[in-house]
Amino acid sequence: MAADLSHRERTVLHYVVHDFIQTATPIGSRYISKKHEDVLGLSSASIRNVMSDLEDKGYINHPHTSAGRVPTDQGYRFYCDRLMKLEQLSDAEQETIRKNLDVIEDSEILLKECSRVLGRISHLLSVVAPPELSTGTFERLELVHITGNRIMVIISIKSGLVRTIMMEVATEIQREKLDDLGRFLNERLSGLTLQQIRGNFAEIVKDAQNEETGIISLFIESVDKLFAPQRTEPLHISGTENIIEQPEFVNPKDFRSIIELINNEDIIVHVLEKTDAKPNETKVTIGEEHGDEKLKQYSVVSTSYSIGDVAGCLGLIGPTRMAYARLIPLVDYVARTVSEMYSHNTRQ
Repeated sequence: MAADLSHRERTVLHYVVHDFIQTATPIGSRYISKKHEDVLGLSSASIRNVMSDLEDKGYINHPHTSAGRVPTDQGYRFYCDRLMKLEQLSDAEQETIRKNLDVIEDSEILLKECSRVLGRISHLLSVVAPPELSTGTFERLELVHITGNRIMVIISIKSGLVRTIMMEVATEIQREKLDDLGRFLNERLSGLTLQQIRGNFAEIVKDAQNEETGIISLFIESVDKLFAPQRTEPLHISGTENIIEQPEFVNPKDFRSIIELINNEDIIVHVLEKTDAKPNETKVTIGEEHGDEKLKQYSVVSTSYSIGDVAGCLGLIGPTRMAYARLIPLVDYVARTVSEMYSHNTRQ
């Protein structure tokens, strides 16, 4: 447990984690003694004893027969929670992020560029998941006749996002009837979230279920299709060319592992959303904390961003040996910038 680490153990663990992140090479007692002599003032033998205690407690271990140690998931967790000092983004990095996102008004292009910039700066796999509409507040609905018995349902959310769904009705319906139904539904659904509408739609329109066009009945049958919490845009993934250059993926087996991850969007979305970062919180999930054997060699740094009254998530996926102190502020800053840019664009 955290309480059982002495000051000396904490200090040595800090340098094992920090130096391993920097070098990708197992860290030995002699290396720490020489590199941090001015700070530690400990002999190689003393540091070796401390490292042995840290290994017994599960914070570091031996990779194969190497004389050096590497952090375990438990060691990384303790480092992130208790030892790490977050770095500040440089002015140049902040300017690069804002410059690339500042002039984009289209939300899909904004999120795509966000992923690209995040991947380029981090040198890891960056993922931006578009917002879900379930928490968005309904603004208006429009029914548009397309051809024959096909209509298009346009649902607008107060955040400015729009969903369009194509539907087939039993017979062709006059425009006046569609307009009347649109007004009726707008009055009944105004101010509700899509989640509320989905769960209570039949009750909300129960007095109109037998209207002559059959659209209300069709809406009741198709409520999941119309108001389910589906994403508005595709998942945006960048940085593939960067992450495969990490030392952890030199081995062909590990290389295949990261390629399989990149090609499976369902797993990526699951990993990103499972972190369950609260608003304005950047969360770190390390290795076995994912609870999935396929993900035990990865860490995820993630947070949420806002587009009006709906939220999406973004983050970085990489080896557990990642520069957490630098990447947490990076993810946080990008998320806040995306939220600010979208808010600014919608006010113009």
